[in-house]
Amino acid sequence: MTSLRRLLALAMCGFCLWAGGCGGASSGKSGGIATSGKNVVPISVNGGPEGNYANGVFASVTLCVPGSCNCQTVTNVLVDTGSSGLRIVSSALTISLPQQNGATGHPVVECLPFLSAVTWGPVQTADIQMGGEKASSVSIQVLSDTAFPIASGCKNMGLPSQDTVQALGANGILGIGLFAQDCGPVCTQTGSSNPGLYYECPSSGCQVTAESLSLQVPNPVAMFAADNNGVIIELPAVSGPQPSASGSLVFGIGTHSNNGLGGATVYTVDASGDLTTTYKGKSYPNSFVDSGSNGYFFLTSSATGIPSCSSATGFYCPSSKQSLSATNQGSNGASGTVNFSLANAESLFANQADFVFNNLGGPGHDSFDWGLPFFFGRNVFIAIEGRSTPAGTGPYWAY
Repeated sequence: MTSLRRLLALAMCGFCLWAGGCGGASSGKSGGIATSGKNVVPISVNGGPEGNYANGVFASVTLCVPGSCNCQTVTNVLVDTGSSGLRIVSSALTISLPQQNGATGHPVVECLPFLSAVTWGPVQTADIQMGGEKASSVSIQVLSDTAFPIASGCKNMGLPSQDTVQALGANGILGIGLFAQDCGPVCTQTGSSNPGLYYECPSSGCQVTAESLSLQVPNPVAMFAADNNGVIIELPAVSGPQPSASGSLVFGIGTHSNNGLGGATVYTVDASGDLTTTYKGKSYPNSFVDSGSNGYFFLTSSATGIPSCSSATGFYCPSSKQSLSATNQGSNGASGTVNFSLANAESLFANQADFVFNNLGGPGHDSFDWGLPFFFGRNVFIAIEGRSTPAGTGPYWAY
């Protein structure tokens, strides 16, 4: 997840919505985008309530105290295929959720690193509903710098915390990436092999703890009773800057008539969830697809020859529009060309009414981060690890 222009989000109270009657999953699409079905929820790319977030795609999530109708719908939660797990800023919650405790009876707190920041806060439990899909008693992270002092191990990562709406730019993060948990087997281990993401926090101070797979913060889609093998992000094509764009988040792959793979090419990934991008004859094996990044982030100005912006820091500012091409290849050998373009970010941002950009990008690392512009005009499938689909077992990307 990489973010730039910021969003202040709005939380709303909701109701107990676990009843049926949400509509069948077999209905229609419009222009290649699913428009109805119990496995479909709307998503929107917009500037947010304060009108200052570029290329952020948001959804609403309903949370309930487990087993109850004490519920709340949280709006403007960032949809992020680059992570797994639901994370909600504490100030956006109006309901009190039960705290998860560790083996010694003390609260469990998590430190999760992203590319440029960390999230810190207690692990709590909620029922989750999106559309007609429900997951019961799911571990989520509630983001807060104040509920528990940030552990020294988390501080030592050298990354700023993004635990407020102002810092995060959203009310939370809906991590619906390739993996079933946010850490996996390595966090179940003890000793130096544990990466130190989960902590048990007595009053004397937080200490790294082993966390079983069943208690880790999971990809919420993997916890649904049905349509739990993956998701599709469906966004329309964008021809130029515009104020907003609407699309759909579709749960399940090949489970209904509205989520079949059709002619999509499947790109399997390595153990880290990465594929290989080849650009100008050089291969970059640590590349990935990430709806939580708001641009194409790749290489450096010295490597690409594209100048960086002076005021819109973190973005490219070519003197004229650049038409570029790269090739993605999966671990299965499947490959395909991606044609994309870059515009001057400072020029794009000049119109304060526009927040949707199909050609926004910036310097990154020695890899390609295929951010939200990659999703415009594509139905992008994300298959969850270990889950069976008509195209084989996840994890994979398909588009």
